[in-house]
Amino acid sequence: MDIINVILTSLLSVAALFIIAKIMGHKQMSQLDFFDYITGITIGSIAAELATELEEPWKPLIAMIVYGVMVVLLTVVTSKLPKMRKFINGTPTIIMNGGKLYRRNMKKAKLDLSEFMVMCRQQGYFDLNDIHTAVFEYNGRLTVLPISTKRPVNPEDMNLSPQPAGLCTELIMDGKVLTENLKRMGLDDKWLQKQIQAKGYRHTKEIYLAVCDENNKLSVF
Repeated sequence: MDIINVILTSLLSVAALFIIAKIMGHKQMSQLDFFDYITGITIGSIAAELATELEEPWKPLIAMIVYGVMVVLLTVVTSKLPKMRKFINGTPTIIMNGGKLYRRNMKKAKLDLSEFMVMCRQQGYFDLNDIHTAVFEYNGRLTVLPISTKRPVNPEDMNLSPQPAGLCTELIMDGKVLTENLKRMGLDDKWLQKQIQAKGYRHTKEIYLAVCDENNKLSVF
C-alpha cells in the first residue's frame, strides 16, 4: 500500500510541477526543454531526500524511478506525436514582425517590454528598427531576423565560393601528443616535431594545445 501511495504522490507532484511551470512561463527554463526543467529540479530534490533518508530510503528511490520512467515515456510519446510535443514544450511565439510589436503575443509569452528589450540587446540589436522578425522560442530564448540591409554579408552576396571548412583534430593537449589522433590523420611524430620546430618550439611540452585541419595545417596555442 505504501508503494502505491508513493507512486500516486509522485504522479501528483509531476502534475503539480507541470502546471506551476506552465503558469510561470518558458522564460524560467532558460535553455532547458520544458519537461527537463521540471524533472531536473524534482529529481534533484528527491535525490537529496534519498541521501538523508535512513529509515525508509526505498520511498524516495521509487519516486525517482517513477520520474525517470515518466521522462523516458514522455520522450517516446513526444517523438511520435507532434501535437503532444507542442502541448508539452509549447510553440514559438512571434513577438515582432515587419516593424510591429504584438502586444497580445508578448502577454501570452509572459514577456514584458523591458525583458524583450534586454533580449534584443543581448543579441546585439540596440535599435528595434534593425529587426524584421523576433521570435520567442519555447526554450526561453529570443531569435532575431534582422532587416535585409542589416544582416551580415555572406560569400554568396559577393559571388564567392569558398572551400568547405572541415573539423580540426587535436594533436597536442597539455603538452602530451595524442598518438591515436596523429595516426588517424596519417601523420607521425617526425612530421609533428618538424611542424612545431618551424613554429619556434623545441618540445611538445611547451605547447598547451595544437590542432590540425584537413589540409595538415597545424595551429599552436
